[in-house]
Amino acid sequence: MKARGLRIGLVGPLPPPSGGMANQTLQLARLLREDGATVEVIQVNAPYSPRWVERLKGIRAGFRLVPYLVRLWRSSSRVDLYHIMANSGWSWHLFAAPAVWIARMAGKPVIVNYRGGEAESFFDKAFTWVKPTMDQADAIIVPSDFLGSVFGNRGWQARIVPNIIDMGRFSAVARVASTTPAAPCILVARNLEPIYDNATALRAFEIVKRSFPSARLVIAGSGPQRHALETLASELGVERAVIFAGRVENEDMAKLYREADVAVNPSLADNMPISILEALACGVPVVSTNVGGIPKLVEHDKTAILVPPQCPEKMADAILAVLCDPAKASRLKKAGSASVRRYTWPKVRLRLLEVYQDVLAQRGQLVAKTK
Repeated sequence: MKARGLRIGLVGPLPPPSGGMANQTLQLARLLREDGATVEVIQVNAPYSPRWVERLKGIRAGFRLVPYLVRLWRSSSRVDLYHIMANSGWSWHLFAAPAVWIARMAGKPVIVNYRGGEAESFFDKAFTWVKPTMDQADAIIVPSDFLGSVFGNRGWQARIVPNIIDMGRFSAVARVASTTPAAPCILVARNLEPIYDNATALRAFEIVKRSFPSARLVIAGSGPQRHALETLASELGVERAVIFAGRVENEDMAKLYREADVAVNPSLADNMPISILEALACGVPVVSTNVGGIPKLVEHDKTAILVPPQCPEKMADAILAVLCDPAKASRLKKAGSASVRRYTWPKVRLRLLEVYQDVLAQRGQLVAKTK
């Protein structure tokens, strides 16, 4: 099955800033084009025009929304279907929902590609508003069985199309971390927002540092909690060993993974975090909270070590178990690296192209585009 000749309107964010959905949108556009499709990206986070509008909280959304809606409508004459990258909260209301209705008005098939670990709580709060729009989708795709269950419980049938990992960029080939580090490097690759609970990672690191005084923690991400986290690191007495790397572009992340001895994911809610897949692909042992879809993404004590959220003591114990047991670390690396191969593009593309083919067939628009 090929995508050659298919014209796709891909709606979603693009870097900067780098983030799971933005990186997936950029990567998907590239892969579909390489497969022969014509992809028009309708960017939901395009730069403000004029740039000074970005400083005007409260009204800046309108300066982004109006041009976005115009681009959406104009694209409808050039595409065969819309593929909408969607998330919870205001992102849904401002960008995904309007895209669904514009696609409907234009008579184009529309696929909602929903992602994000907060879907259930979002539906609890806003189901009355979300349902009419979601019901308009020709297909709903989600990256994990976890989200599939969330949608199934609400009466929607969602098809599983996983996130894609680029094994050409993220691999264990050039790993530089040692197997028995005296000065281990612990990496957290999540933005500095409450949902990702970097504070627990800092508290766990302070415990780890008692056994490994030369350990260092790298936090790769940006966000509103940076000052609070820097203050916490100082209060814990570990500020000299913590590196706040800020926003790191996706093409530079592989180097950070390869220098790490353990990757930690401390999030409070999650679905299928691409940061875990990237770490596993790079041969880094992963310690993660066991929230949301993560227990379906990795297997405890086989491909990663899972701990309860907001429990720095157990997180520290898991990190130390990896650092103090090279054989265990080696087993986790090998099993984790092997497990992510099911998320490569050759595996995922067949599922995605089947969805495209099905929605076009439902609308009687299937031509020899996907053959």
